[in-house]
Amino acid sequence: MNGERFERLVAVMQRLLGPDGCPWDREQTPETLRPYVIEEAFEVVDAIDGGRPDALREELGDLLMQVVFLAEIARGRGWFGLDEVIDGIADKLERRHPHVFGTETLTSADEVVERWEVIKRREKGERGILEGVPVALPALLRAVRVGEKAAFVGYDWPDAEGVRAKVDEELAELDAAADHEEEHEELGDLLFALASWARKREHDPEAALRGSLERFADRLTRVERRAKLEGLALEALDATELERRWERAKRE
Repeated sequence: MNGERFERLVAVMQRLLGPDGCPWDREQTPETLRPYVIEEAFEVVDAIDGGRPDALREELGDLLMQVVFLAEIARGRGWFGLDEVIDGIADKLERRHPHVFGTETLTSADEVVERWEVIKRREKGERGILEGVPVALPALLRAVRVGEKAAFVGYDWPDAEGVRAKVDEELAELDAAADHEEEHEELGDLLFALASWARKREHDPEAALRGSLERFADRLTRVERRAKLEGLALEALDATELERRWERAKRE
């Protein structure tokens, strides 16, 4: 229950990557594993959103396997090993929690976040403000992270009302766009403003959009299934009937 079995996973992976191991595993590289890391991370998110502990346990195992897999490939290339990965993150956690492992006193979560950023910037030296935000993040999540980093150095609205006014401004600019290219650019500005408003209101826009998509998918599936039971094709129904069926699914 406390991580004693971690060595078993490492041993299994070393066996798979050994001379008499699995041909497929032995052919993998960090580049070929990249899509699996992304997929497994999102499956963990799905398990969290679904509130399913058993699924979360399984998906965490799949994601952990990717971490061990990549670390063992790196060890085979002489880059680093799993011990260095573990020591690196453990050292980082201790350094960035001086209120727990040191003598500092912090009393709120906001103070902890601020202190974390100060320590991080000191450690990274001359690295730019946004260099720690992965470009590969989903765009809405990246918008939130970029906004957080900019806010730390003062580039931010004082409150949610200020961002809400920016949303209205960007909507007006979208309506006034002269062509498709300008419209595309203004749409991006609007989405960024909405992500900033969500951050100010302590919402996760990525999770909010996922929830909306799930509700939409659930209702559409209900409408589709009922129509099939009645021997009807949705594309054959007029707008009024489609709306009536949608409202019924929504009430359910």
